[in-house]
Amino acid sequence: MPDVAVQSLLDRRAAIAGIGAGLLGLVAPQPALSFQKVDPLMTWFALATRAGSDGPRPTIKVGDAFHDLHDAAAAHGFAAVAGDVTTIIRDWEARREGLFGLARALAGASGQALPAPRLLTPFEPRRIFGAASNFIEHAEEMQTKLAAKADSEPYIFLKTVESVVGPEETVIVPLQVSRPDWEVELGVVLGRAGKNVAVGEAHDLIAGYTIVNDVSARDRTRRTDFPFSHDWFRGKSFDTFTPLGPVFVPRDCLGDPHDIRLGLSVNEASMQDGNTSEMIFNIYEQIAYLSTILELRAGDVIASGTPAGVGMGRGVFLKDGDVMRAWVAGVGELVNPVSAPHLSRGAA
Repeated sequence: MPDVAVQSLLDRRAAIAGIGAGLLGLVAPQPALSFQKVDPLMTWFALATRAGSDGPRPTIKVGDAFHDLHDAAAAHGFAAVAGDVTTIIRDWEARREGLFGLARALAGASGQALPAPRLLTPFEPRRIFGAASNFIEHAEEMQTKLAAKADSEPYIFLKTVESVVGPEETVIVPLQVSRPDWEVELGVVLGRAGKNVAVGEAHDLIAGYTIVNDVSARDRTRRTDFPFSHDWFRGKSFDTFTPLGPVFVPRDCLGDPHDIRLGLSVNEASMQDGNTSEMIFNIYEQIAYLSTILELRAGDVIASGTPAGVGMGRGVFLKDGDVMRAWVAGVGELVNPVSAPHLSRGAA
């Protein structure tokens, strides 16, 4: 990263660390920064699950080429790493090195790649945690008042595993929802268990990354019939409200997780375009915080926050027939159409 870009990122994080400090007369400490680089000799690969004639098939993508994982592993002497992607992630520490070896072998082989496959949800998350209002501009567009970071902790909520859908699957908006919204997020996939993890050790728990679109029913996250004003469960966990995929990319193939562009378009119109450097609580801080509450497990996913540009801030919401295209640099693109017959183009 050029020196100017590094200084800009440092300045940005210093400003984020002082959120609310002007009002309170406080200066929050800066978190430890990591500028991990990708090894130029490392072979980039991703794991996916595709639709096969006999059911879902685990798949490895090396460069732009897809290969059947079982067949490739057997052909190149790495049969021990094969399995469905969910099993691999939950056994990541034991299979990681073999998978990198297989990727290197495939990169140097001339074998026939698969034709463009129809991808499914890449794996089944064990649990899905979401970080709320974790980008300063997003918090502002949602009119969220934040305390100084030094006096605060991450706000984490749960999304149900049952709400997950994969690439090209339709997000179905229930009749009781009138303001469905989008949120592109870097999905952090854990590959190791941990409890009371220090911030400086949190990186070691990460297996890799995927894309999460945290679809949200804005009109269902608020309540007036109880003294509790927010209902995150009701607004976030409708069936199909968590598109995830299209692939899983190992941690070491992506580099510094706090310098990644991500964005989302609706019907080809750009809505979100941000960078994970804009996070208030970085990924390592989120992992450390969660691990003080419960033991984190391999297969857990953390949707680490969304940048500005959501529909709520624009006064624009998803309609029937819309197509969302979420993207994360180094991971790929997650496309999902929307079905909401009660929210036609002409609806208010």
